[in-house]
Amino acid sequence: MGSPICYLPPSPLPPHHHHHHRTCNSLQKLILTRRSFLFLSTTVSLPTPISSAITPPPLDTTITDRVFLDFSICSSYFQNRTLGDDLSQCTDSQPLGRLVLGLYGNLVPITVSNFKAMCTGSSGSSYKSTLVQKIFPGQFFVAGRQGRRDKGEVKPPLQLVKNSETVDSKAFLLEHSRAGVVSLCLSENDDDDDIKLNPNYHNVEFLITTGPGPCPQLDNKNIVFGAVLEGLDVVSTIASIPTYKPSERIRQYNDFAEFIGDGRAKNARAIWNRPLETVYVSTLQ
Repeated sequence: MGSPICYLPPSPLPPHHHHHHRTCNSLQKLILTRRSFLFLSTTVSLPTPISSAITPPPLDTTITDRVFLDFSICSSYFQNRTLGDDLSQCTDSQPLGRLVLGLYGNLVPITVSNFKAMCTGSSGSSYKSTLVQKIFPGQFFVAGRQGRRDKGEVKPPLQLVKNSETVDSKAFLLEHSRAGVVSLCLSENDDDDDIKLNPNYHNVEFLITTGPGPCPQLDNKNIVFGAVLEGLDVVSTIASIPTYKPSERIRQYNDFAEFIGDGRAKNARAIWNRPLETVYVSTLQ
């Protein structure tokens, strides 16, 4: 396209001739400016913003350690409390099977180290002969609650490293995306308050997701530190065990009691979702 055509009146020139001349030049400059802009916009590519070009590095889920947990059922536990704190003496124990867990020691080394110490007993305590405390069907089960050994609870460990990863946002990035995810209980922890207030308190309660789907309600609230490598069938068996479910009326009473500040409401909820059979960790390493 050539230069723009600008009509000017014939001579004699009217007084406003200079005005028309300036208008033509201005229009020509405007058109040239637009041409230049269009040319530049088609030939010059703008740099990609740095923030969108950088992707975070993948999380290191290398399996650094393996441990196993054997689970069993003791049918006579609630009838025969002479077993004391040693469920391994249960005479009618029914083995459920073994879980082999792979641990992410590079990602959360303190959490993994403490869990291993609870499996070997080097912490002054262990998970052996302790109960699966809660089962949430289609979601996860919880074990490792601290308290009284004669109630199948974990003896509070005293020889563990203080876990600073519980306040590190990077430790919460892995999701509970499938069955067999092993996670340190934080949001789901139900240790008694008097135990948590101990200056030497160490949280060792853990959960394992049972599937079939993910548990997004656990994400960003609990620390994923491993996965079930073998024994998902055992996870499914534990998940299928019947649990105590309160009636709708009891739930309503409990909600009202909590609303008015009755402390007994929390104590009553402690038995909700508990398995109706005694599932416990029989051996480990």
